[in-house]
Amino acid sequence: MIDNDFILKDAGLVAADAAGTVDSSAVIAELGAGLVEGHLIIDVSAIEIADDDELYKIKLQGSSSATFASVIEDLTILEVGAAEVLGGDQDSAIGRYKVPFSNEKNGTIYPYVRLYTDVDGTIATGINFSAYLSK
Repeated sequence: MIDNDFILKDAGLVAADAAGTVDSSAVIAELGAGLVEGHLIIDVSAIEIADDDELYKIKLQGSSSATFASVIEDLTILEVGAAEVLGGDQDSAIGRYKVPFSNEKNGTIYPYVRLYTDVDGTIATGINFSAYLSK
């Protein structure tokens, strides 16, 4: 079961650095003042790997600001792309990625979270994925 309050990105291509959106609006989810541990679920439906230099860093970021105006911390990062930039010998593939997360880092609780994608390399179409938080 998916809680609509914790959908951080709906399906759509990302070809440049961008915050996660749902219905074309940026999404910031409020987790509250306490510790939250769970999984960031990322469903990749398309990924461009044509020049062997593509790298997509999908980040769950936390903040003490409800608008992300200040104090932004990367809580967890999934890197997908070409094997040449990831290391190993396999390009990333379409499918589901389940990434554990906590809204605490170095003793600080971040009550607000968002998804942010950093895109590097030679990109024409990019990556298409959706993402949400789960227990």
